[in-house]
Amino acid sequence: MIINQSQFEKYLIDSGLVSEKDVKDAAKEAEKDKTDLGATLLKRGSINEDDLRKIQAYVLGLPFVDLKDLKIEFDILSMIPEPIARNHNIVAFKKNKDSLEVAMLDTDDLGAIDFVKKKVGLKILPRLTDTESMKGALLQYQKSLKADFGDIIQKESISIKAIKDGGEQGTTSEADLKKLAEDLPVVRVVDTLLKHAALQNASDIHIEPQENEVVVRYRIDGLLHDAMILPKSAGDSITARIKVLSNLKLDEKRLPQDGRFKIDMNGEKISFRVSILPIYYGEKTVMRLLRENVSGFTLEGLGFHGEGLEGIMEATKLSTGMILTTGPTGSGKTTTLYTVLDILNTPDVNISTIEDPVEYQMKRINQTQVKPEIGFTFSSGLRSLVRQDPDIIMVGEIRDTETASLAINAALTGHLVLSTLHTNSAAGAIPRFIDMHVEPFLLVSTLSVIVAQRLVRKLASEKEPHILTKDELAELAKHVDLDRLLEYLRKEKIVEPKATWDTIPFYKPKKSAASEDGYAGRIGIHETLKVTSTIKDLVMKGATSDEIEAQAKKEGMMTMIEDGIFKSVQGLTTIEEVLRVVTE
Repeated sequence: MIINQSQFEKYLIDSGLVSEKDVKDAAKEAEKDKTDLGATLLKRGSINEDDLRKIQAYVLGLPFVDLKDLKIEFDILSMIPEPIARNHNIVAFKKNKDSLEVAMLDTDDLGAIDFVKKKVGLKILPRLTDTESMKGALLQYQKSLKADFGDIIQKESISIKAIKDGGEQGTTSEADLKKLAEDLPVVRVVDTLLKHAALQNASDIHIEPQENEVVVRYRIDGLLHDAMILPKSAGDSITARIKVLSNLKLDEKRLPQDGRFKIDMNGEKISFRVSILPIYYGEKTVMRLLRENVSGFTLEGLGFHGEGLEGIMEATKLSTGMILTTGPTGSGKTTTLYTVLDILNTPDVNISTIEDPVEYQMKRINQTQVKPEIGFTFSSGLRSLVRQDPDIIMVGEIRDTETASLAINAALTGHLVLSTLHTNSAAGAIPRFIDMHVEPFLLVSTLSVIVAQRLVRKLASEKEPHILTKDELAELAKHVDLDRLLEYLRKEKIVEPKATWDTIPFYKPKKSAASEDGYAGRIGIHETLKVTSTIKDLVMKGATSDEIEAQAKKEGMMTMIEDGIFKSVQGLTTIEEVLRVVTE
């Protein structure tokens, strides 16, 4: 903030918050150190941040707003996505005809103002506020879920009871279930659950009937969090509503059902992949959120670097062969493949995919959804795809011998094939293929690169540096070769050439208004195994996955846990988070 210093000094003294002597002394110190007067007063403890902001707002002619007792309408609050609000300390609190008033802790954050302006298409009017107001406003993102339900839960329960009481001996017909699903309060409850999940960047919604209640949980950054406890009576109607949206059978409660639907939220299309499973107390519903038209991912943004990144980029330049990603469900395998497809997606190639489900829609790529219930599986779909004159094929997952054989043959006959496999490590993909009766000589002729990965939570912008003690280093040495890791850090210039573990800081999470647990978002940790001539020789000799991994490490492969600790030194995550994900 550009403030006239003499005017600022005068207002400080007139305010009575700082004595004239303190102001004069601080002004001399600021002039000597060539720093800002406000910053100097803060450093000396002469004034607190909130009082300083009020004076700055007065000098600049900016309105100062107190939001402590203000209940912000959720439609206005949600105009700024929660992650942006938390990271930049900016919240929308009042909407006018052609403008939006936003409260900020730093009105010089022009990047945040510009982002909000482009998103909402209105003139942005910045207002200064204090820390407590900001904390309270940010807390409303969480509280608004319960507030949004308010009296609709009670109305919805009464509505359900009335319908159920009309059924014979407690049974509910399909017509009654349909009436339940289309009842306005139920529609509002489900819409609210979906809206909040999207705003909080949840990847999954779990709706779990218990003996006396229904628990709603969101998976955010890989961990489940309780979002809402609903009355037991709400369970059937919510499930019925989701079944209607997904075109599932309303009266089928004995067998699992899978479906899909999509919503348009603030111009963003979000698909929900639905799984309904009968359990003891009713039907459990899990919905996976899939944001459509996702683009702009980069391999670097996903966490690839160094030789691992080079290995994938080299494989993308080949016209034949196979690029594999491996890992458990929810480890980001498909996102990595879509990012590679985005690199390969040029006008001179024909790209076709066979997926279950189609997670992201991509322009100029022919995407096909498998339908096992009518016999359209990965293997039958892949047979059809190769007749479509593709240059590049993506197979969503290799699950069986037939799909593995067809994918290998496609890679042998002039196609670049991308796919995923469920194994714990990159080297483990090779014995998995052999278990599927794929001949080793076919593997060495097709496999180009294998990527194993997991997702770890990223540290928020506020974090605490921490130098490991000797005991902590000794414990870490049980999991990774510290000398080998230090070489990687030096090679990629993350640390100084003469740095030692005694001086290299790691980081710990720090709770803040922006992040309750000190984490925000997730990033991948990877190991990228290039199938070199020596690796091919080992495969032909029937080597174990341990022997293949040992050779790959000699040739420069960084293992997943090494990559995780590497990213811990970079301040992207923590050692504890890496060990939790890799060793669990």
